[in-house]
Amino acid sequence: MEFVIRPTLAEVSSTVADIVEGYVRRGPTTLGLATGSSPLGSYQELARRHRESGLDFSQAQAFLLDEYVGLPRSHDQSYFSVIRSEFVDYVNLDTERVHSPDGESSDVAAEGERYDAAIAEAGGVDVQLLGIGTDGHIGFNEPGSSLTSRTRVKTLTEQTILDNARFFGSVDDVPHHVLTQGLGTIGEARHLVMIAFGEGKAEAIAAAAEGPLTAFCPASVIQLHRHVTVVIDEAAASKLQLLDYYRYALDHKPPWQAF
Repeated sequence: MEFVIRPTLAEVSSTVADIVEGYVRRGPTTLGLATGSSPLGSYQELARRHRESGLDFSQAQAFLLDEYVGLPRSHDQSYFSVIRSEFVDYVNLDTERVHSPDGESSDVAAEGERYDAAIAEAGGVDVQLLGIGTDGHIGFNEPGSSLTSRTRVKTLTEQTILDNARFFGSVDDVPHHVLTQGLGTIGEARHLVMIAFGEGKAEAIAAAAEGPLTAFCPASVIQLHRHVTVVIDEAAASKLQLLDYYRYALDHKPPWQAF
């Protein structure tokens, strides 16, 4: 696991964009896209590079982490719609090659299996972007999620519903269930890039990276992964016990070693 600690949110976003750009420029690649506030600056930076420098996404495809159950794809808060309005519409990534779980499926249990199979058929995800909740959730794997779980239906916690109510007309409009990639599914991506900023994420980052491996902090599953880059600002890094070492390791990173 590698930590990249940047002074500002803009520099966090730029570093994440550097990582994604590296994959895109190598040729055909499969991106794992997250929604939420954490990756938004990175999407804006990638869109700027596409617009101003011709960064070409035409050979890329993408898979989303999750989707609300029962929410029409046409709804402005479906993740199908959100990822397009926040990123895909601003680059030349073929919208037909941006895949998401079907929250309107008549058989949502089977939909989880279908989605995992689709990721496998595509050759797996090359680089997966991840945010992290204040309770340590990634995707919609709430505390208590199995560390080997697959894409499946999850019931949102009351806190998550309250947190998401700001995007809807009222708390009563927030769906109670989602289809989300499981922790086992996420862990099959070849490179995980976790993004966090702000003091409010500091405890979750410390628990995920330095705490025990536990379903109580679903993000702690990244400790088992062979290639994780945690890109955070100073505030989100503030509770890491080995902070000085992480800085030292980054300062002495071999010049030939990419993120």
